[in-house]
Amino acid sequence: MGPPITRRGIMLVLSSPSGAGKTSICNRLLQQETELKLSVSATTRQRRPGEVEGKDYLFLSTIDFETRINRSEFLEYAKVFGHYYGTPSKPVESSLNSGVDILFDIDWQGTQQMKAKAGQDLVSVFILPPSIKELEKRLFNRAQDTSDVVAQRMSKSAGEMSHYSEYDYVVINYDLDKSVQQVQSILNAERSRRERQNGLVQFVKHLSSQL
Repeated sequence: MGPPITRRGIMLVLSSPSGAGKTSICNRLLQQETELKLSVSATTRQRRPGEVEGKDYLFLSTIDFETRINRSEFLEYAKVFGHYYGTPSKPVESSLNSGVDILFDIDWQGTQQMKAKAGQDLVSVFILPPSIKELEKRLFNRAQDTSDVVAQRMSKSAGEMSHYSEYDYVVINYDLDKSVQQVQSILNAERSRRERQNGLVQFVKHLSSQL
């Protein structure tokens, strides 16, 4: 046998307007893909009942978070309603080096920040709804939001969807099962990219030496 080939992990980003099915797709992927795990974000908001440190979020003080910003320790971050949210870079890099893929459920702004630092490690997928009528239906069916909140989310959708062209792939979520299969096909193809195969040069040299 030739020299072993190992694989560098992938940063798989999924974005969409609210109600397009991104969270459902993410949950299915995490259930079915053993080499994929969800990125754990850091935040300065208070921990809610039932949330687990290191699993749901990394809970930091504002001073600690801002210190880490100054040290460039986040792949992306934002301040929402007075609280910081961000993706620490060290655990992501550690996972990528060990061949584990990381799933990110973030918006287009976070994706833009991440692209500047992640380079070829990042694979981005934008999820679109099949229609605006279906998007509104899904938002109401979630039974989590009031009519006013649904209206606010719908008003943001056009702006969010306008960024689809910044992504590597676009999946229109007509059917959840088929959409999950599409994203899995993207993931499997990206895992096979030449530049992600560590030791490939040595392997080919070994093959050539046997001719």
